Parts: sequence; structure tokens; C-alpha cells
Amino acid sequence: MNSGALIYVDMFICTIMLASAGMAMWLRNLVSAVLLTGAVSLVASYLFLRMGAPDVAMTEAAIGSALTTVIFLIAVRRTEEEERAEEVKR
Repeated sequence: MNSGALIYVDMFICTIMLASAGMAMWLRNLVSAVLLTGAVSLVASYLFLRMGAPDVAMTEAAIGSALTTVIFLIAVRRTEEEERAEEVKR
């Protein structure tokens, strides 16, 4: 691919990133919002790689996308479990 076509690919990827971030802000389902923020982070790691920063891209993919998403999903699950337990007590 020539560099002119890659610019359009990068613009499309940035549009996907912005759309995912916007959807994550407006979703009522927390699990979906967490997954979309993980997708934003994964797209950012691709863009870091395209900019010539493979070390930053790997760090963003490992920590920003994978680890943070897993931690948030665990937190959402535990919060939901505690809310259910409190409802049963009432």
C-alpha cells in the first residue's frame, strides 16, 4: 500500500476510535462500556505502532487494553453481586 492509502486507513481507524469512545460514554450497560474502552485502547496501540513506537504500542495493548479491561470487568461483576445481595437482605 502506498502512503496515500495508509492515510485514509488511519483516518478510518481514528473514526472508529472516536465512535467507540462516544458510544462508551452513552451506554447504560457497564460491561459494554468497559469493552468499548478496551477497544479504544487497542486501536490506540495500533496507531502507536503505525507512528513508529512499538514499545509504547505493546505497553498500551498489554496494560491499557488487556489488564485494565479485565480489572474493570471484575469490578463491575463484584459490584453487581453486592447490589444483588443487598436487595435480598431487604
